[in-house]
Amino acid sequence: MFFVTPAYAEEAPAGTAETGAATGTDAHAAPAAGEVHTETGVPAEHHGGGVFPPFDTTTFASQLLWLAISFAVFYVLMQKVIAPRIGGILEQRHKRIEQDLDEASRLKAEADADVAAYEAELAEARAKANSIGSAARDAAKLKAEADRRAVEASLAEKLKAAEGRIAEIKAKAFSDVGTIAEETATAVVEQLIGGTAARTDVAAAVAAAQKEA
Repeated sequence: MFFVTPAYAEEAPAGTAETGAATGTDAHAAPAAGEVHTETGVPAEHHGGGVFPPFDTTTFASQLLWLAISFAVFYVLMQKVIAPRIGGILEQRHKRIEQDLDEASRLKAEADADVAAYEAELAEARAKANSIGSAARDAAKLKAEADRRAVEASLAEKLKAAEGRIAEIKAKAFSDVGTIAEETATAVVEQLIGGTAARTDVAAAVAAAQKEA
């Protein structure tokens, strides 16, 4: 349904009159000034006096009928087509989410198992390292103790040999000292008294002096 403005209505008579004159008919005579003309040829008073169609009281019954029909069609379409499709989509997404959650739980369980295995292997490796370190320390202690004992034994033997050598040197020195003392005493006596002393007397005197020392 189309509406024509008053300006168009004012311009329409001239063209319409000429057309009527040309055809010899006056079926579409120009409407009076201010009268609204429509393309359907229905008089303006049949449109409710220019009232907006949805607010026209004469069409309420048809409007309500079409509203009910439209609502019924939309309800059937919603119930039979749209709602099942939406439900199917939601169900698929729900299943996919459940599958993703199950997969995530499985992966988490595998990760936890791997972490537990790694921690167990790490603890075992640390225990082995500690045992190896303890064994190495014990072996080092035993070797050090054996080396110390060997060194002490070697030093004891060397010390014993040195003591024996010192005793020999001391004994030889003492024997040499007696001879030197006898010679010295003889020389002193000769210098003091101007004569020679008996060797036996000098040896006896040196021996007596050594005993007193």
